[in-house]
Amino acid sequence: MLYDKGGDRHYDYISAWIKATRNSDVDASVYYLAAMLAGGEDPRFIARRMVIFASEDIGNAAPQALAIATAAGAAVDRVGMPECRINLAQAAVYLALAPKSNASYKALLAAEERIRRDGAAEPPQAIRDGHYPGAKELGRGVGYRYPHDEPGGVADQRTLPEALGDARFYEPTGRGFEAELEERLKRLRERRQ
Repeated sequence: MLYDKGGDRHYDYISAWIKATRNSDVDASVYYLAAMLAGGEDPRFIARRMVIFASEDIGNAAPQALAIATAAGAAVDRVGMPECRINLAQAAVYLALAPKSNASYKALLAAEERIRRDGAAEPPQAIRDGHYPGAKELGRGVGYRYPHDEPGGVADQRTLPEALGDARFYEPTGRGFEAELEERLKRLRERRQ
């Protein structure tokens, strides 16, 4: 089989695997996995890409995807070739068929862009570290409300820096488990207004 682990085919096949898996084409996902393995691709490289994919492309739509991809990576290290290809195939099938969301990744990118543009805003005084001598005199930790002691386990207090106003970074897709997270987030945001 023509496959160059350090050249174009290496990148073309992993790109094809990612894009097919992102598009929920389970047959193409397994095919490209098999092609990479037949070409001698390092299974650790494939497992690494699966772990990244689980968070970047599936995220909280199916949060167990990260555990499955990480377990496949551990199986690669523990079992090795040729048997670990079975573990990789199981993970590839799960990742392809899982609901997809890049909302967590997009939230991170948006927060990073805000910090690049404006710098990191200081946290509110109430949630800063107040355990060291003199901290209370500086207002650190003063007025902090412990969420576990509050109704519903949520304190009605600001934790986002004031300078950010009502900035929103995470916007769930409503797919998979994110549908539940979307409802919870709506209730939490309403409560904090």
